[in-house]
Amino acid sequence: MTEERPVLVATESADITADMVIAHLNRRGVPVVRFNPADMGDGRLTVSARFGTCPVPVAGQVRTPSRAAALERIRAVYWRRPVWPAFEGLADADARFAAAQVRHGLGGTLYAVDGVRWVNHPLRNAAADYKPAQLALAQRLGLTIPPTLVTNDPDEARAFIAAHGQVITKTLRWTPYERDGVGLTSWAEPVTAEEVDDTLRITPHLFQVRVDKVADLRVQVVGGHVFAVRIESGLLDWRRDYSALTYSVVDLPDRLDRTLRHYLDRFGLASGSFDLAVDRDGVPHWLELNPNGQWGWLEERTGLEMAAAFAALLSEGDLDAPARNRR
Repeated sequence: MTEERPVLVATESADITADMVIAHLNRRGVPVVRFNPADMGDGRLTVSARFGTCPVPVAGQVRTPSRAAALERIRAVYWRRPVWPAFEGLADADARFAAAQVRHGLGGTLYAVDGVRWVNHPLRNAAADYKPAQLALAQRLGLTIPPTLVTNDPDEARAFIAAHGQVITKTLRWTPYERDGVGLTSWAEPVTAEEVDDTLRITPHLFQVRVDKVADLRVQVVGGHVFAVRIESGLLDWRRDYSALTYSVVDLPDRLDRTLRHYLDRFGLASGSFDLAVDRDGVPHWLELNPNGQWGWLEERTGLEMAAAFAALLSEGDLDAPARNRR
């Protein structure tokens, strides 16, 4: 079945958060074509695109076993948590080659389509995912940021810690990591000068002055909607124990509200999750942006209608698209 003006939802097979948004799109009568790029590896996903053969720059279809979306009629793309095929049955060199062809064939085709609202465009997500760039933009926009050092120089790191005392370290980017077959993750951790050794030279590390905080803020911006939740836990990194968290919905000061929206605009993003730490004087310290952060559990805990906001944003499509694409 070919869907009229559908929203494409690109995500992994088990994604409850995407399910929440799709349920609201269904209530709005908006057709949805859900797919996972990894399905191309086993033949359940097909893309066909033609260039230079028709009045529009790109025409064709994305097809799953049950649905098809005409490329020239796509309303929006919700780029949630897609998984690219690994081609584990192929030799390493062949698998790398095949994976690159999928990224550039499927991804490149979708990027070529005009008049589509992306939430968010993966290339813009990637550009916004560099913490040094995030920190610099936060300061340019007048947000309070903790003093931060990114370095692979052990002497620089030790001097920074000695100058500031209470310092934490955290990864520059979350990356899947396994040891002895066990998946591991990383948290914000305190660090002392004595713990810094020459292995630091291998790769840059991020060091940051610890905020003397009383709570955290998770702020989810969805188009014109800003949802702010105060999280109290007593933990340095609240992600370590969700059972220890308490939540309350708060209103942001107007200036902070406007600045976070402007922050996303500067990166060309329609949505993003911000983390801030609130100090004992009530001052929020900007920590980071996750361009494609998790938020489903916050809706469940607070009742904030985030999924409905995502569905509304996707339903609008690209308001700047040519009229023929909006019909």
